[in-house]
Amino acid sequence: MSTTADTLPAEPITIREARRDDSDRAFELLKQVASTYAPDREAFENSFAELTGEGTSSLVLVAESSGSVVGYALTTISSLLHTNGKSAQLQELVVDNAYRGSGVGTALLEALESVCRERKVRQLTVVSSRGSADFYERLGYRSTADFLKRTFD
Repeated sequence: MSTTADTLPAEPITIREARRDDSDRAFELLKQVASTYAPDREAFENSFAELTGEGTSSLVLVAESSGSVVGYALTTISSLLHTNGKSAQLQELVVDNAYRGSGVGTALLEALESVCRERKVRQLTVVSSRGSADFYERLGYRSTADFLKRTFD
């Protein structure tokens, strides 16, 4: 029989802003969830450098356990007219398969919410993948619209 203690990481989880040297591990995490496309390393490196560079309006947080990155959250922050100020959108939340169900995703989301409050963000929206809506709903998020997308080559 499994207990909650069986699923908790042995070491405490630390949440911090991502650094450029986190890119190798973040890429490995991305590969775990990329089921409809093959992540391109060069494109990833370019994006990761931009997202973690100076002056970016994006925020990348990582969860670390025993000195290894075990999850990340990528959020964009921008001013919107209909929110009367800043709005954040959680674009990606990825947790290592071995750490799922251990609280890493919740810790990342709570840290993100804290940063949003500090930065006077008025709303945080989530781009939810199939099967992850229950996770967000347990944490107080509610579905408000469908997500539509169009890709460009």
